[in-house]
This record gives sequence, C-alpha cells and structure tokens, in this order.
Amino acid sequence: MVALHNLLESIRGFIDLGGDVLWAIMVVLLAMWTLIIERYWFLFRVFPAQRRRVVKEWQDRRDHSSWYAQRIKEELVSGVRQQLQRNVTMIQTLIAICPLLGLLGTVTGMVAVFDVMAFFGTGNARAMAAGVSKATIPTMAGMVAALSGVYFASHLERKASIEGEKLEDLLQND
Repeated sequence: MVALHNLLESIRGFIDLGGDVLWAIMVVLLAMWTLIIERYWFLFRVFPAQRRRVVKEWQDRRDHSSWYAQRIKEELVSGVRQQLQRNVTMIQTLIAICPLLGLLGTVTGMVAVFDVMAFFGTGNARAMAAGVSKATIPTMAGMVAALSGVYFASHLERKASIEGEKLEDLLQND
C-alpha cells in the first residue's frame, strides 16, 4: 500500500513539473494501451474461434466453385478482415496525437518562461527554470508515449494482414 502511495505521489510530482498537458498525454496513453491490449486479446483469444467458425461454415457448403459461392467466401473473409483491423487506425491516431500534445506542452511552457521574463527580466533563473521544465517534460512524455506504441501498432497491423491472408488461403485450399 505504501509503494502504491509513493508511486502515485511520484506521478503527481512529475505532472506538477510538466504542467496540465501531461494529464492529456496520460489519458491518450491509457486509451492507446487499452486498445492495444484489446487487439492482442482479440488476436490470441477470440480470433482463433472465429477463424474455425468461418472455415467450418465454408466447408459445410456443398458449392465452392460457383460465382455465388465465391462472393460468399469474399464476404466471409471481408468480415473477418474488418474484425482484425478494428481499432488499429485508432491506435495509430492516438500515437500521432502524443507528440502533438507534447508540442502543446512545449508551447505552454515557453509562454510561462516568457511571462517570467516579462515580469522579472532575465535575473530570476529559478522562476525561468519552472517554465523550462514545463516546456521540456511534456515533449519528452509525448515522445515516450508515442514510441511506446509504435512497435505494437505496426505489429498489430502486420498480424491482421497476415491472418486475413492465411484465412483466405485456408478457404481456397478446398
């Protein structure tokens, strides 16, 4: 319990140093990772059963060669591909938003530095340092948040494409 309290205090201290933009970055990061985890859950837990159901549905058909049968096969594969691709674009969008929020934090931090300079001049380095930290920490946080999801988003996109092709191949081998 003490460790959790210390962790939350550290996070709050970090957010105080970087400014309110870090809250937005944290919300976007949590949403992104929720979607990434959901996609992996789908790929490894839900999709195999769905693939078996589609293959069984295709194999249970008597007609595999007519024009109508080919359109039904295309519809089955298309439906599964849509399920495989769901939320991948949203993950990529959230990844792209993170550095932009970091840039917003940079701008707001620099405005704070300029406010201090306008009021105190360049003689108060301690007051300017608070604005500089509000300018650099969100940039770093936005970049780290984006980088944490880049690999997984590309992996999910590639895996969805490969699984869709494998399903299509499974249905063609009949």
